[in-house]
Amino acid sequence: MELMDMLTECGAIKFGKFILTSGKESSYYIDIKMASTRPRILRRIAEEMAKHVDGTRVAGMELGAVPIATAVALQADLPFCILRKKPREHGTGSQIEGEVKPGETVTVVEDVATTGGSIVLSVKLLRAAGAVVKRAIVVVDREEGAAEALRAENVELVALVKRSQLMQGKN
Repeated sequence: MELMDMLTECGAIKFGKFILTSGKESSYYIDIKMASTRPRILRRIAEEMAKHVDGTRVAGMELGAVPIATAVALQADLPFCILRKKPREHGTGSQIEGEVKPGETVTVVEDVATTGGSIVLSVKLLRAAGAVVKRAIVVVDREEGAAEALRAENVELVALVKRSQLMQGKN
């Protein structure tokens, strides 16, 4: 079964009125968190993403990308790190959990890309730690500017599924 069909079948594609992380209002929502809690779907996501990993480490932003980064790291047999949206207020105060070595090439993974803001933040955090980031992989690209935002950061966006594919026959 195709990943796109798996997402539809599990109910990850929802219609209604939603406010996205970007603050934009949308008539549909792609709930990859629901999909990634199902082993069969998470395994497929990891298998597909692992084919596109560019580098020696995988990174994902909390919360939605954590299970994806973990699964991709296992599939590709690479270490991974977890990125925080804000610095910890206790302990080390770090925004990166796990090791990032200066000069190391890291691939960012994410659940859904809309404007690309979360992925750009991930890229900037990793680069500030000395990493090289050339590619980001998402389960679904909503095709609302993420590819362009990442291109401006010299990062390629690879999408396993695009909004236009998901919405065929839905309009």
